[in-house]
Order: sequence, then structure tokens, then C-alpha cells
Amino acid sequence: MTNKEIANTFKLLADLMDLHGENSFKIKSYSTAYLSLKKYEKDLNLAFSDEIESIPGIGKAVAEKISELLNTDKLAYLEQFLAKTPEGVVQMLKVRGLGPKKVKAIWKELQVEDISELLLACNENRLVEVKGFGYKTQEDIKHKIEFFLSSSGKYHFASVEGIANELVESLKISFPQEKIEITGNLRRKMPIVESIELIATIDLIPHIQGLSENEDHNRPTYKDIPVSVLCVNPTSFGTKWFESSCSQDFLNSLDNSNIENFGDENEVFNSLNLPFIDPCFRESKENIEIVKNNTDFRLIELSDIKGVIHNHSTYSDGLNTLKEMATACQKRGYEYFVISDHSVSAFYANGLTIERVEQQWREIDELNKTLLPFKVYKSIESDILNDGSLDYPDEILEGFDMVIASIYSNLKMDEAKATARLIKAIENKYTDVLGHATGRLLLGRSGYPIDHCRVIDACADNDVALELNANPQRLDIDWEWIPYALKKGVKIAINPDAHSVSQIDYIKYGVYAASKGGLTKKECINAMDISTFEKWLSR
Repeated sequence: MTNKEIANTFKLLADLMDLHGENSFKIKSYSTAYLSLKKYEKDLNLAFSDEIESIPGIGKAVAEKISELLNTDKLAYLEQFLAKTPEGVVQMLKVRGLGPKKVKAIWKELQVEDISELLLACNENRLVEVKGFGYKTQEDIKHKIEFFLSSSGKYHFASVEGIANELVESLKISFPQEKIEITGNLRRKMPIVESIELIATIDLIPHIQGLSENEDHNRPTYKDIPVSVLCVNPTSFGTKWFESSCSQDFLNSLDNSNIENFGDENEVFNSLNLPFIDPCFRESKENIEIVKNNTDFRLIELSDIKGVIHNHSTYSDGLNTLKEMATACQKRGYEYFVISDHSVSAFYANGLTIERVEQQWREIDELNKTLLPFKVYKSIESDILNDGSLDYPDEILEGFDMVIASIYSNLKMDEAKATARLIKAIENKYTDVLGHATGRLLLGRSGYPIDHCRVIDACADNDVALELNANPQRLDIDWEWIPYALKKGVKIAINPDAHSVSQIDYIKYGVYAASKGGLTKKECINAMDISTFEKWLSR
């Protein structure tokens, strides 16, 4: 089992115990275990029992249950609660915002035992009959259920990419004479995918070890992810690979009469009198025109990134110290590092008081004496408060090299409120970057609605960069809005929002998404070398 699977097992256990009114002390211990394991970066499968017990929040009893999971893939204690809980009720707990207490009330008082039945109850205004549930809560739950159902059977690109690459490499070793590649939405680097799509000159399904049937999918699965294989003739491999890794809009914009059967994909582009277009950019007719009319056009690449913006350390809610984060960036070959811990209002994330801000500034000054020519910049992820103002008085904001403004509280807003709140923050003279503009979590929450055009226009008017948050669960702002931002002259910052050393590498997912939107390195602030970046900061 993976660390994530083990952590989620303890969350489910805590939720089910809460649902059944078990001992609150035990529930808290399992909830704490979930939070600790969620952040633990070493592979639990390789850890000794004494190492597991040394993890903060993990006692001997929990450590024994972790060992049980690692050895059997099951937890007997959890199975007891699953046995006395309807499957549909367990599924309700997976809907964001439906905690054990709400689910218990729905189950016991409404006698509702599955999500579809609960949605019907919302539509029929029956949920308001339950104590503690009003019309507003009912409507909120209805939207969350609809989002949950629409997201089922979908996966973050980042959670599938490695598994797919591993599968293809093993198949290529087994069948060296055959052509085998990834295609479809995964090759196009869509932020959300529904399966691993392969194209091959051999029927691979009978030969994939570990393939299993899953009643939730119409296709066989590999490591619980559906797999499909397009089997083609070698003489048409290039053409079929091309066609299966383009959007329909892109394909419809081409002169399909010229597309013959080619064994090599490059021959397809030659026949169309086009340069090779990366699959991630095969999205629209406009993209074809961009490539045709700009001979020097080149999408941003990971190697273009020179600095790492928007990161957290143990000063707020990160796992690694400021020095560890900075030196990890330096070892990766970056020229600079921008630390952006949470501001004081973010009490839930150990936000920095003014005294701790000044303490961090002193540490940065000392680090910069030893890390030259590498440089650490003083930044903050300042909460955009409910009225659109930023944390800290002006004299503190003025002391930062960069201010990233983000919304974290009071997320339930209509479009007018959210847009006005963002624009006021953008207009603050200390704001340099607007962080994750919609607050969305892919496959988790849709984010608050905003008028994208007005927000981007405000960034243009105030010379504020727009963040593409590279965390694969965010990828916010959505890549589809990058063309409009570029049209308005707004710079993009591809930021990992790293809370640990390993998360620095989230940058690549941001680069993938930015490429889909047509970003080039000249329009990305952290593709600037350190001297150009400093000029931008002093603008």
C-alpha cells in the first residue's frame, strides 16, 4: 500500500468511529495518525517498526495497525465498522463537506443510505426536515453531491503519469519489436484523465501483467486505473497516434484530406506543411495559426524555469526548514528561491506574526551570505481578507521582496463578491502576484465563481502577475485562460506552492498546463534569470 492509501484508511476509520459514536479519544488518535501519515514522505513499506513509532502522532497501537496494513492490505478493526455500515453511507463520507455528524443525521433521521437517494432528497426539499439542515445547507450539499458524481472515475494527471510510464516501459522491454506509446488525454497532458490510453502494433491486453477486471469500469484496470489499447497496423501507426492525441476541435481545423496513413507521426506534419506541434498544444484552430505564423514560437519547457516562487517552510505549515528548501532548489540548478509562508490570519497554517516575519527576514539575510550567487527572496502569501485588504500594515508589506495575494477564508461567495474581493487585492500597491485565483481543488471543489476577464484585466492594469499554481490538485488559474492573459500582457508565474522539498518538483505539472495555454518563457516571470527577475521586482 502507498502512504496515501494508508493515511486514508485511518481517516475512514476515524470517520466511521465518529459515525457510530465511538470513544472520542480513539477517534482523535486515528485522525492525528491520518494527518501525520499524509505528510510523511518516506516510503512506509521500507520503514522498520521503530521508525514508524517515531513518526509524530503515531503511537504503538497505531504503528501495529500500520504494520497490519502493510502485511495484509487490510485492517481488521476497520472491517468491523464497514460490516455494520451500508456501503452507500460510507460513500457519503467521501463527499467534501459531508462529515460524520451530518452523514449520521441523514442516515438515521432521513433513512437515506446512498448518494443518489440523498440527491433526490435534496431535490425534494426533504433534507430541511432534519434538525440543523436549512435550505442553504441543503443547496450546498446538493451542489457538492453533483460535483462528486461528475468527478467519479476521474484522476489527476500526476497520479496516473508515473503508473502509465512504468507500464509502457515494461511492455517495450517485453515487446522490443513493437511500437507501444501513450496516447489520448494523457499524452495531451490534460489535468484530469479518465484512463491510461495506449496505442500499439500488438494487442497488449492479454500481455499486461497485473491487469484486472473492475465492476466499476467497462475496461480492465491496471493498479485500479482503466486501460484501453488502440491496436493499429505499423504502416498507419504515426497517423493513428497523431489522430488519437489531438482534440476534436484541432482535428476538425485541419485539411483531413491530406492525412494519409504514415508510419511516423512527423510525416503527418510534413504532409500538412506544419512544424511538429506538441500534443499538449493540439487543442484549437487558433493554436494552429499561432504555430504557422510564428516561426520562432516555442512553448515553455521545464528547463526554462530559473527560479522557484511560492514555497512554504516550517515557519508556517511546510515540512522542511527554510534552509532545507533553499538548498534543495539550489541543488536542482535553480538561481533563486522565493519563500512565501502564510500570513498572520492563516492561524490554521501557523501564519507568521510580525515578530516571526522579522525573524525569518534575519535568517534569510544570513542564508544569502552563504548561498551566493543563489539568492533567497523575502515573500509572503498574504491572505486576502473578506473586504479585499491584505494582512499586515503597509510598513511590513513594504519590507517584502514579493507579495503573493491569495484567498483562503470565506470561500462561499457569489461571482460579484469574489471578483470584487480579488480586484481590490490586485489594486493593492504591494501585490505582485495573484495566487490560485479561483481556489479550486481538482476533483475536490469547483472553486468560487469569478469574472475571469475582469480579474485578468485588473492584473494588466496594475502590473500584477497571475499565478498558475502547479500543485496538480490546483493547476489554478486554468490553462484555458492563459491566452486571454497573454493577450492582455499579463505575466504568468508557474509556482509549485511547495510545502516540502519533494513538492518543488510540482513545477513540471505547471509547465505542462502552461504549455497547453500557449505560454512561452518570455511571458513567465520565473523563467527570468536572476538579474531580470530583480528588475521585474523593482518595477
